[in-house]
Amino acid sequence: MDAQLFSDIGLGPRELSIYRALLALGPSSIRTIADRSGINRGTTYESLKQMQVQGIVTYLPKGKRRIFTAREPEVLLDLAEERRKRLDSAVDELKKRLIPELHQLTPDFSAANVQWFEGDDGIEQVLRDILARVGEAKDPVYSVFSSKPIRKHLYRPFPNFTAQRVAREIKVKVIAIGDGGESADYSERKWIKTEGPVDAAYIAIYPPRVAIISLASENYPTAVVIDSKEVAAAQQIIFDTLWRLL
Repeated sequence: MDAQLFSDIGLGPRELSIYRALLALGPSSIRTIADRSGINRGTTYESLKQMQVQGIVTYLPKGKRRIFTAREPEVLLDLAEERRKRLDSAVDELKKRLIPELHQLTPDFSAANVQWFEGDDGIEQVLRDILARVGEAKDPVYSVFSSKPIRKHLYRPFPNFTAQRVAREIKVKVIAIGDGGESADYSERKWIKTEGPVDAAYIAIYPPRVAIISLASENYPTAVVIDSKEVAAAQQIIFDTLWRLL
């Protein structure tokens, strides 16, 4: 039998052994049940009390003894249904009341709102986060500042990023700092001309988050993701204002 399945409905290994013994024995005393299940009398008695509360066994007094009987196996379905109803109710309560209440306990901005990523694996996580979050929006579009030196490092860990973005019809507006960069489907690009070299930097604005990617060394990218609707809104205003002027 699947022990985990029975555990999920509140029947541990001891209770399962006792229940199976009772099914085989029919109405029996605690001593007989303990002998058949191989569990000591004290533990058998405590388990039987719990199983009685669950509605899995019943008993009748016979003199000074109690004679226990296992209820039909279909009662386990009732037990599972009851657990499912309680779980569904708990999920509804979490969604409607408890989670909003818990969110109110956290400050609007704290250290927990800032995440640090590094290396190719970290950058891939950030890029996937952008696709996931923007893809769920009613208007799937995000904004980017990007400089030329960062571009060859940015998609190295996720070379099909653009293909996935296009496949999901996610739009992007890019303000390119310096020369270079290519337009793709579902993208618009404008340029800021610069004199001399520029530092490697990439800023993605996808409210309520802003991701800032740069190079800690020549080939080692790092990223900071700020989860704050206020910060994202301010960055979006800066981007939109500059976009209109270009």
